[in-house]
Amino acid sequence: MFQEKDIRQIEERGSSVKTVEEQVERFKKGFPWMKIVAPATPERGIRVLDAEEEAAAVEYYGKSEVNGKCKFVPASGAASRMFKDLFSGLDTLRSGTDVSPDSPAARFAANIRSFAFYDKALFGEPEDTAGYRKSVLARTLTEEGLNYGSKPKGVIKFHRYADGEVRTAFAEHLVEAQNYMRNQDGTANIVVTISPEHQHLFEQVYESVKAEYESRYGVKYNITFTYQDKATDTVAVDVENRPFRTETDSLLFRPAGHGALIYNLNNISEEVVSIKNIDNVANERLLPVTAKYKKVLLGKCLELRDRLHGFLRELDACTDLCSDVCKTLCDRIEAFLDKELCISLPAASDCRTRVEMLRKKLNRPVRVCGMVKNQGEPGGGPFIIAEKDGSTSLQILESVQINMADEKARAALASATHFNPVDIVCCLHDYKGQSFNLLEHVDHDAGFISSKSYQGRELKALELPGLWNGSMSDWNTLFVEVPLETFNPVKVVLDLLRPAHQM
Repeated sequence: MFQEKDIRQIEERGSSVKTVEEQVERFKKGFPWMKIVAPATPERGIRVLDAEEEAAAVEYYGKSEVNGKCKFVPASGAASRMFKDLFSGLDTLRSGTDVSPDSPAARFAANIRSFAFYDKALFGEPEDTAGYRKSVLARTLTEEGLNYGSKPKGVIKFHRYADGEVRTAFAEHLVEAQNYMRNQDGTANIVVTISPEHQHLFEQVYESVKAEYESRYGVKYNITFTYQDKATDTVAVDVENRPFRTETDSLLFRPAGHGALIYNLNNISEEVVSIKNIDNVANERLLPVTAKYKKVLLGKCLELRDRLHGFLRELDACTDLCSDVCKTLCDRIEAFLDKELCISLPAASDCRTRVEMLRKKLNRPVRVCGMVKNQGEPGGGPFIIAEKDGSTSLQILESVQINMADEKARAALASATHFNPVDIVCCLHDYKGQSFNLLEHVDHDAGFISSKSYQGRELKALELPGLWNGSMSDWNTLFVEVPLETFNPVKVVLDLLRPAHQM
């Protein structure tokens, strides 16, 4: 399948011929559909806390001992998708045709003064003319001005404050981190996944606010910029599932999606990690509600950690696995797993098998995921699924993982009540204080195949199991409802006109 020059190309990327051959085979056989038992709902699968339970979770977080905290921010994507509609509008205007008044391009130009990156010297006073609209779009997107169409979303100016301060998305994450992810020694550790070519832009933003924020909030930041490893890129294939070749007869490799970030997450040494996408930030006036529910999730995560670790220590103390004491303990554990985590287990053949099965389910990384009521926003959904070992579990599924030809699966999707805003907290250490190897807990059958193009030629792309999908499949998972106010993503530039992003 591969020539000598292909082998050199593969190995220079840090991959292997065997890995690439396996990827090609995956294109041929595809991925199995997830077997949905039911959507996770408040009736079963999603915890809806009352005010007293929320306060208790916040208090639990405040009193718990943890071996380090870290905020993990996926931020490697460029902002090109954020400005997709504006690029289309600019093409139209450059062709000599005006855009329609209700188009995103026209609305953007008409509201230009409402964006944090508005500069009168650059954009002038708004005018209702095609020429002005073209100028505004060009000066936003291209090197004529801000060049935002080629920059990462993290360095885009999101918010302007009454005192004149302007903050990027990355800067808002710094402000958030010092609030709810501060360590006892006053540090805030943040790992930001970026593209190497954008590191200097993030460093410029960081250096411009670091001293001021550390003084204002009494914090010391430890920032780590990390890259998605090229070795995790996957080979593309043509429509016949043959390795895709470029105009120079080289193999084409593509980034394997956010699932590749499990390698970055696996390198974090801290015990407790908070995960939140770069574009999901709001004006600081909403930080109290954002921080409150982050602390709720953190508290529930540590409660779950302590229950699971307690069960494991009790199992360690069981010398006779078939004793009444051990059987009673196993009954308690099974009841807990079923009620709290929707894990139902197949019957075990004997006492030892039962204990080993329970130990395997207990001794896994822990995650608590905030879930928001369906409001038509983008995002995967929470479901209860059937696992290969005969058990059930809570999982976050994307639509591409659901077999729309299956009537039961369609019904489950239609009756889902919540979606995933990527508001996740994790405990990454086991009950003996050692870091889990997260790569051992990935479901490699939970990837994606998508249709793409290269210079007008159709191809297929392979994505690794998503970071919060198949990459966390073999984790202990709890879903907790959080209010919509905590979810303020900026997927398109006009989202910045929403109240959460204005003064």
